[in-house]
Amino acid sequence: MTFFSNVKRFHRNNVATLRSSPLAEVSGALGDLGTLLPLMITLAVNGSISLSTTLVFSGFYNVATGVIFGIPLPVQPMKAIAAAAIASHVSERETVAAGSIVAIIVLLLSITGLLHWVTRIIPIPVVKGIQFGAGLSLIISAGSSLLQPFAHHWDFPLDNLVWSFAAFLLLILTQKASRFPYALIIFLVGLVLAIIFVATSSHHHLPHFRIWHPYFRLPWWSADAIGMGIAQLPLTTLNSVIAASALAADLLPDLPTPSVTALGISVAAMNLLGCWFGAMPVCHGAGGLAAQYRFGARSGASIIFLGLFKMVLGIVFGETLLDLLTAFPKTLLGIMVIAAGLELAKVGQSLNHGASDLWEASVERPRKIHRDVSDQERTERWTVMLMTTAGILAFKNDGVGFVAGMLCHYAYMVADWIEKKQSRRSSERTPLLHT
Repeated sequence: MTFFSNVKRFHRNNVATLRSSPLAEVSGALGDLGTLLPLMITLAVNGSISLSTTLVFSGFYNVATGVIFGIPLPVQPMKAIAAAAIASHVSERETVAAGSIVAIIVLLLSITGLLHWVTRIIPIPVVKGIQFGAGLSLIISAGSSLLQPFAHHWDFPLDNLVWSFAAFLLLILTQKASRFPYALIIFLVGLVLAIIFVATSSHHHLPHFRIWHPYFRLPWWSADAIGMGIAQLPLTTLNSVIAASALAADLLPDLPTPSVTALGISVAAMNLLGCWFGAMPVCHGAGGLAAQYRFGARSGASIIFLGLFKMVLGIVFGETLLDLLTAFPKTLLGIMVIAAGLELAKVGQSLNHGASDLWEASVERPRKIHRDVSDQERTERWTVMLMTTAGILAFKNDGVGFVAGMLCHYAYMVADWIEKKQSRRSSERTPLLHT
């Protein structure tokens, strides 16, 4: 009954939010395009996924996510699988097989309760470190991608430093206007520039009507597919499930927070459904949630709109969209990714004030109270978070950062235990010395 009551509550909130600020919701829906478009386009060009099927299925996932969870929770590519598939030019069957492997493992972790248990033993500073590291990783990758085209395409009028600077300037000027439809404006400008480029090019073609024809594709669980799936697993469990659930609680405290079990089952269901039809392996993610929130989304209405839009595009235009999507200015996407990274990194500011583990129940008061944090504990929590972030940035791997943060946390625990044991021994010896 709780599930259906939450769905009804989310529906009322979705409708009310969309009516009160429609432009902000539409703008927020487009906030994660900086992550989605480059990976999806490259995978489609390489033949590692079906573009039309990916649009239809991911659009359906968007709609279902908006209805069930009621927050702007993204549906984005599995980055580790996408990066490996792009680098190795693996086949479509292997790409979807890798996603299905992740789905099966995450489903087992979810239904057995292991995922919830893992969440309870992970300290908040490590979770914050994963979020902080993911945010900084987005900023670094966006900055690197922005620098690449300028050496060769400075004279290209539709995608150069001028557009990047203008987008960044608009971002700075509107940073206090949280509901300003920034992403919508950038998307429309980029779409116009892409249409101009394709229309004036003799080698590219504008989209035209081509109805979607779904087909069955048996996944190939090769050694490469298994390796890609295993490499994706830490990123999915830590960022797409644990960090995303924690971020939802931070950004949208007035709405029910999706549990890690629910998010794990959601990730598993999406990939176990789409892997048979050539759809891109997808997951949720803290970065995408931060991006859509940053650009105005506050309810599930934003991603329901995005999902319907993607489904229409996939069904009506399908693979003919590839030239237009490829021509979308990379400089504009880069600025959107930077903004998303900044929003995600900002959650680190609540580490020592406002974090969920700093609130305690009180007998005298019906509500929880915020406990005082000593200077030493502040330093230790900050160090654990930075150690986690450093591991992520140095090795470009969430799993390494997680292990580094956990080791740092337990090192402090062991040091505190030894210190307390020594102080206890010294207190026991003090009376003997006085006699």
